[in-house]
Amino acid sequence: MLNIKKTVENEKACFQLEGRLDTITSPELEKELVDSLDNVKELVLDFEALDYLSSAGLRVLLSTQKRMSRQGSMKLVHVNDTIMEIFEVTGFTDILTIE
Repeated sequence: MLNIKKTVENEKACFQLEGRLDTITSPELEKELVDSLDNVKELVLDFEALDYLSSAGLRVLLSTQKRMSRQGSMKLVHVNDTIMEIFEVTGFTDILTIE
């Protein structure tokens, strides 16, 4: 299960994710992102309450990063140690901005 709390203000969007970003839930996040990012120049993904990330979730992050690199910026905040390890092993620390 994934809970998404979305705030879009001016040209900035913040998505707070809670739960699991996996094969079942990643299409939901992808749709929310596609529907919300048209005029957004800054995207913040808050992973403070994210417990699990699968390869399907990584794919959504990669496609979103590609889109945001054309129209602005994207960063991930409050990434826990477990998910940071996934980013390190997959090389995503070289692709994503993680604070």
